[in-house]
Amino acid sequence: MNSKHKEEITANLERAEKSIAAAKKLTSDKYYDFAASRAYYSVFYAATAILLTHDLEFRKHSGVIASIHQNFIKPGKLNKEFGKDLNWLFELRGIADYGVSIHVPREEAIKAIAVAEKFVDAVKKFIVSLS
Repeated sequence: MNSKHKEEITANLERAEKSIAAAKKLTSDKYYDFAASRAYYSVFYAATAILLTHDLEFRKHSGVIASIHQNFIKPGKLNKEFGKDLNWLFELRGIADYGVSIHVPREEAIKAIAVAEKFVDAVKKFIVSLS
């Protein structure tokens, strides 16, 4: 692992875990749009962490997503389902954050959290394997 970014990697993984916890609380409080957004951000933080292991940094969400596909999904370092999940969560976050009359239903928020948990766990395992 790139020791230069060790602190940043750890901080991003902590944010990912906290975002999942927040998403669960928001779902239990029936704030499904906000829960889905937090689920996406948990994956975004985890993706940022794994990219830092390869000394890759991006300012835009699109850059993070493209780089995950290029550096981790295509080479088989992460399961291709995670690439689909990342894309789906990004689209769901668009509805959650910017949908005026469209909202995230409860079932989708719950699914988003489950998908996020799997993604974050896979990223954590990958990062541990580098140690």
